[in-house]
Amino acid sequence: MSHNRYEILEKINYPADLKKLKIEELVQVSNELRQFIIDAVSLNPGHLGASLGVVELTVALHYVYNTPFDKIVWDVGHQAYGHKILTGRREVFHTNRKYKGISGFPKMSESEYDAFGVGHSSTSISAALGIAVADKQKGIDRNVIAVIGDGSLTGGLAFEGMNNAGIEKTDILVILNDNNMAIDPNVGALKEYLVDITTSKTYNRVKEDLWKLLGKINKIAPHSRDYIQKLENGLKAALLKNSNLFEAMNFRYFGPVDGHDVVHMAKLMEDLKGIKGPKLLHILTKKGKGFKQAELNQTEFHAPGLFNKDTGEILHVNKDKPHPPLYQDVFGYTLLELAQNNDKILGITPAMPSGSSLKIMMDVMPERTFDVGIAEQHAVTFSAGLATQGLIPFCNIYSSFAQRAYDQVIHDVAIQNLNVVFCLDRAGLVGADGATHHGAYDLAFMRSVPNIIVSAPMNEEELRNLMYTAQLGNYGPFVIRYPRGRGVMTDWKRPFKEIQIGQGRQLKSGTDIAILSIGHIGNSATEAIQKLEQDNISVAHYDMRFVKPLDESILHTIFKSFKHIITLEDGTNIGGFGSAVAEFMCDNSYMAELKRMAIPDKFIEQGTQKELYRECGLDADGIYNTAKKMAKPVILSNVS
Repeated sequence: MSHNRYEILEKINYPADLKKLKIEELVQVSNELRQFIIDAVSLNPGHLGASLGVVELTVALHYVYNTPFDKIVWDVGHQAYGHKILTGRREVFHTNRKYKGISGFPKMSESEYDAFGVGHSSTSISAALGIAVADKQKGIDRNVIAVIGDGSLTGGLAFEGMNNAGIEKTDILVILNDNNMAIDPNVGALKEYLVDITTSKTYNRVKEDLWKLLGKINKIAPHSRDYIQKLENGLKAALLKNSNLFEAMNFRYFGPVDGHDVVHMAKLMEDLKGIKGPKLLHILTKKGKGFKQAELNQTEFHAPGLFNKDTGEILHVNKDKPHPPLYQDVFGYTLLELAQNNDKILGITPAMPSGSSLKIMMDVMPERTFDVGIAEQHAVTFSAGLATQGLIPFCNIYSSFAQRAYDQVIHDVAIQNLNVVFCLDRAGLVGADGATHHGAYDLAFMRSVPNIIVSAPMNEEELRNLMYTAQLGNYGPFVIRYPRGRGVMTDWKRPFKEIQIGQGRQLKSGTDIAILSIGHIGNSATEAIQKLEQDNISVAHYDMRFVKPLDESILHTIFKSFKHIITLEDGTNIGGFGSAVAEFMCDNSYMAELKRMAIPDKFIEQGTQKELYRECGLDADGIYNTAKKMAKPVILSNVS
């Protein structure tokens, strides 16, 4: 990367350097920071659009506030690249999201400037309030700012935080970054409310005049502030039909203002420092600002992968070579196919129609697909309500996001034994998004719930058949979990076959060791077994398909036939598939050397999926080495 494009930026290592500049120079800093992000992300894929949209906001925040003493809490963290670059990580930013590099999200252990670790949405207001209340308890006087997008504001936790903040009387500032986008376009009544605010020209003109008047009167007669507040609220009620959402929670509302006018925002933030109590600053930004293709294709350029920074062309590796499909696309096309033959099927997703490929059905059957916003809890209970009326909701949630709706899975679905099909995308190790996004826990936390079926396909055909099976009968809650990335079959679209619930299958016979796998990771076992056979180690391989109910018939056969058994899963080592098999062995008084291969009991950081599976010993080589070590006494016994 050439540094001659960054005349000012290359001199800014920390916010203290930024504060030395004249306020007018912030415009050039913003332009250079935006170009730096484009240059970096074009070569090292990451989240582009969100960070480009908040460049000016980021510069203004670090110019006005005394970070890291003053605390800035980002929501989700997709937009924090500029923040990282300005806070001591510019020279290492090329390692962003890479193995052993810096995280793609704010992370407290990485920098004192990262006030709170994030990765999931809607958390910033609650976390910032906690910091502000702690400061009040300890007598610390500082500014605490929560930055939240309009997409994240659709999550219930955001409103829980605002509701509490409105009565705590702290000086918290919430900055609402309104770009009308999450990853896909925002939906819901809140979107319409924000549009109402931003498009009322009369309100905005008078609001600006009132803000200027307020400043003058406060300087002359500070005691008149309550009267001015009442006047301001009355004006909003007169000019805007839905004006008091934020005021109803005791927040002073300011805005909307141009989120790309860095000088104006810096001056405004300086003024807001002197206003006590909870405040909300509403800024308008454009996701992908400053990069034409990202502005025009905001969903695609949320995280575009490699792209040409000059033309905007997204670079697909080996795009002309036939390759297996993404699991998410198999889900999308299969769900549409099933829905065309079963009018009871509906599709639900919390703000991920593109990421989950539910958009495939949404484009054809918009009346039967529902994007409910970033609201996983609501998605589950909404699905439960649909199921009470005899419909079959396919509720698609990323595995790590499903954790946010665990109570609803138990209380609203499982206890009532409702036929909701949970399709958990991004199960296992997802790669560069790191610890906040790995789907490591679903097998463990789902199998502990009564009434629930928990399954995982080994390939695309199995995914289709599990989805087909799930809608055939009233099975109650039915979980199908599958990984991020591509499968293994190019000819995957085959006729549907019903799978017997709780039935595994033997893929290969053997005599020395049995490997029991669940899900896509079974393909790595197949690769390892080919190498083991070359070493004259005879391995039997079973694809168990279901963690709950377990195929006890096949397990009895295995434990009667083998004394050396490996379980293999891409979930946590505690409480998952291996634990279920160990419980079966104990409950049935079998004796065997049982090795559980799984994600270890620690948080796995970012890297490629290949690097992370290798680190956990769950790639083909790791499986081969573990099996060979276990087989060594067997081989010696056979030789003697």
